[in-house]
Amino acid sequence: MTLFENQHTRKKLIVFTLAMFAFGFALVPIYEKICEVTGVRDFMRPEQVKNTQVDKTRTIKVEFDANTRHLPWDFKPEVTSVNVHPGELTTVVYEVSNKTARDMTGQAIPSYGPSLAAAHFKKLECFCFAKQDFSAGEKRLMPVVFLIDPNLPKDVNTITLSYTFFEMPGGKPAPNTAPAGKLDNQSTALNAVPSATPNLN
Repeated sequence: MTLFENQHTRKKLIVFTLAMFAFGFALVPIYEKICEVTGVRDFMRPEQVKNTQVDKTRTIKVEFDANTRHLPWDFKPEVTSVNVHPGELTTVVYEVSNKTARDMTGQAIPSYGPSLAAAHFKKLECFCFAKQDFSAGEKRLMPVVFLIDPNLPKDVNTITLSYTFFEMPGGKPAPNTAPAGKLDNQSTALNAVPSATPNLN
């Protein structure tokens, strides 16, 4: 291979690498635009819940998954699954740490299995509502407060909540909690939040 061909190949590889890097940064903005158009963005905001009754006749297994994309962070749930009743407020905690020597900002994007569960998974507090700024080496425990809508179809007995953290340009994080008035009898309900118990079955 000639020197000219080597240089041409090297230039193409550099352009390809830069394009892939740029595409990685573009994934979240593209996803956000799709969410805005389709209304999926509503699943990334504090939910409005009104005195939901707990359905103790049903038990739903909720599984938790955590991933990162082009982001050198450690990210995992403290428990891999919990069993809950529809309408029951539950708190689980995710552990996140920035393993690099520089400040970074990430955004967590949720997904659900089966996909129809997204409309019935009500989050009152979640780190996914905002970009998260992490200092170099910082470690943080971040809660998710949620309940399952009792109107979840009867044939759904297991839901998987999966988060993927993407690197984002720096920005001031927005509040992670539901605005005042979003939950009727909020103080009473939150006092009743059970600790997440690992599913041992």
